[in-house]
Formats: sequence, C-alpha cells, structure tokens
Amino acid sequence: MQDPRAVGASLAGRRRALVAVLAVVFVDLLGFGIVVPILPFYVRDLGGTDVVYGLLAASYSLMQFVSAPLLGQLSDARGRRPVLMLSLLANTVAWTVFGLGGEVGAAAGATAALATLFLARMLAGAMGGNIATAQAYIADVTPADRRAGALGLVGAAFGLGFVFGPALGSVLASDGVVAAAASVFPEFVPATRFSLPSFGAAVLSFVAFLGTWAFLPEPERQARTAGPPRIVGQFVDAARDAALRPLVGAFLVASVAFSGVQVAFIPYVADVYGYDASQAGLLLTYVGALAVVNQGVVVGRLARVVPARRLAVAGAALLVVALAAFPFSPEIGRALLGERAIFGFGPRVVALLGALTLLSLGNSLLNVSLTTLVSLATSADRQGGAFGVTQGAGSLGRTVGPPVMTALYALVVYWSPFVFGAALTVGIGALLTTVRVVGDPAEAPAERTD
Repeated sequence: MQDPRAVGASLAGRRRALVAVLAVVFVDLLGFGIVVPILPFYVRDLGGTDVVYGLLAASYSLMQFVSAPLLGQLSDARGRRPVLMLSLLANTVAWTVFGLGGEVGAAAGATAALATLFLARMLAGAMGGNIATAQAYIADVTPADRRAGALGLVGAAFGLGFVFGPALGSVLASDGVVAAAASVFPEFVPATRFSLPSFGAAVLSFVAFLGTWAFLPEPERQARTAGPPRIVGQFVDAARDAALRPLVGAFLVASVAFSGVQVAFIPYVADVYGYDASQAGLLLTYVGALAVVNQGVVVGRLARVVPARRLAVAGAALLVVALAAFPFSPEIGRALLGERAIFGFGPRVVALLGALTLLSLGNSLLNVSLTTLVSLATSADRQGGAFGVTQGAGSLGRTVGPPVMTALYALVVYWSPFVFGAALTVGIGALLTTVRVVGDPAEAPAERTD
C-alpha cells in the first residue's frame, strides 16, 4: 500500500508543474497576441501592401508547421524543459528584432525592413511549435482520466492570451504610452507604436523563459532514443498508424475551416452588419471569453463522463450548425424573433451571438477532444512527436485556410466560406467515425456493461 503522504506529495508536485506550464503557455501567447493589432499597420508604414501583410501572417503558421514535429521529437529525446526554454529564449530575440524594423528601414530601405519583419516572424513561428511540447508535458504529468480537462486548460490559456494580448498591444501602441516611453528610453532604443508592442512581446517571452528555468521541473517519463530530425517521415509514420491517421486528418481539416472562417469573419460583419473594427473586436473578445470558459471548465467536466470520441463528434456537429447558420444570421433572427429585442439586442444581433456561442462551444469540444484522443492513441515515449505532428497539421491548415476562404468571400459569394467550412466539418465527423482508441477512462463504464 502506498504511503498517503507520498501520494499527496506526488499530486501536489503534479499540480505545481501543471500550473507552471499553463503560466508559460499563457505568457507566451500573451506576447504573441500583443503584436496582432499592429501587424497590418506596421507593414503599410514600411511601404508594404495588404498582400504582403497576408504573406507575413501566413509565414508564422508555415514555420510552425515545419517546426512543431521537430520540437516535439526533440522534447521526446532531450526533455520537455530544455525545448521550452530554448523556444522562449529564441522568441525573445525574434520579437526584439521585429521591433527594430523601422530602424532597419531608415538605414537600409523598405525592402530590408520588410525582410527583417519576415525573418523575425518566421523565427517566432518556428519557436511557436513549442505548444506541442507543452501539451506533451501536460500528458506526462496528468493521469489519463484527468487529461482532457488538463489539455482543455491549455486551450483556456490560449484563449486568455488572445483576449488580453491584443488589448495590451493596443495600450502599448497608444500615443500616451509611446510619448512616455520616448521620454525615458535612451536614444538608441526606438519608442514607436510598432516597436513598443514588439518589445513588450519580447519581455513577456523572456519572463516565460525565466519562469520555466526557475519553476518548471522536467517531468518523470521514459525518454525516447534520439534519432535524426524528421518532418516528412513523421507525417508518413502518422499516416501509417491506423489510430493517428484520422486524428491528424481531422486536425488539418478543422484548422483549414476554422482559421479561414476567422479571417472571413471581420469583412462579413463589416459588410452585412456595418460594424467597424472596434465592434468586430468586441465580438472576437466575446468568442475568446467563451473559449476560456468552455475549454477551461465545460470540456473538462464533460470529459469525465463522456468519451473523448463522442465529444469530438458532438463538437463537429455543433460547428456544422454554427458555420451553416452564421452567414444567414439576419434572416434567422427575423424568422425566429420577428422584430422583438432581447436584452436590448435586435433579432439580427441575437442570432449572430447565438451562432458565435455555438461556434465557440463546438470548436472547444472538437479541439480538446482531438488532442485527448491523440494522447490516448500514443505511447508514453512518443507523446511529444505525436503532438508535434498534429500541431504541424494544424499549422498547415492555418496556412492554407485564410487565403482560400478570403478568395471565396471576395470572388464567389459572401456566404461561401462559411458553408464550405461547414462542409469540411462534415468530413471531420466522417473521419472521427473511423477512430478506435483504447484506454479512454470515460469509455470504461460502457465497456463493462457490454
């Protein structure tokens, strides 16, 4: 019989490690979110077009696609903590260089300045593949019956980073803060509405690095023998693995659908609802806040009693309904409510908020459950590599989805990206019906009654 004190100490250690890695993810994503509001304006200020901005945005996901499997494999061989520390320190360098784009432009011209932004953003994207390592760390320190809830907290940390990061970036780019910084910075440190958010992201990455060094222990696990770095090979292995193959495919398709719809969202609410950037931002904040609650609380509780595969299918079904209904929210609102208002919101807005609520819940259920299924389908010594492959597939989807969906919106018809996203999500549901994962604790009661 185990000593209760040893068991309690082990549980306390796991909780501390879980809190520490979640804090690292939050601070890392907060730094990423800080630069989001300035990106298009930074590019234009340096003489770039919106096409250049789109390529700059895609470059992050492309490099994340390449690096996530490599960082995951490296963490299996060399340890989770060293990989997290390396990626956070490199992020500090990347965001610092990103903030110096204006100085490079003044010294060497617009082309050199834009090249600097691309190089810095690509380095940050490559290091952004560390989310696979963070997920593998959580899988290492969390029992299987609590894993979905713990992985859901990663999604909540993501959501919080995207809720507070852009707001903090807007504050750092404000005239008052820029003027105050210019009065105290030495002359060789630029204080502009573009450099301050970038430097803020660098500082946060360095804080996360220090936190990892000081508070995050290496988890107990069976290390995997190191092999040569493989990108294509890992995807080929996943394609041959009957358990992983549909999950990697689902990650890829879900990322194409959801990232594309996110990009088409702002022009849709501008064209159909007449909303400006601040109103669209409030809607995005609403979705982000819902994601925090859904992934941090709702999904974890449901996962204790509902098998992960069923939750994933339910999430896909909700997404299909939300995406199909979203572009027709005005008509749906008038059909259901007539001209009645609810809490001061007209029927068009009520229907829009309802679709966004379903969208957030469906995406939370699907993403957390897919991540849990990947963990359950993979041996303990290959968790980092498996998460690296799935996150790489997600990054590839986020590289492909935005240009495809914006082209559909601009060149076909306004509702086409959302309906196409719904059709893709139906395909995800079909993929999930082929998933057979042994070891889901929530499946056990049903298995015993068969």
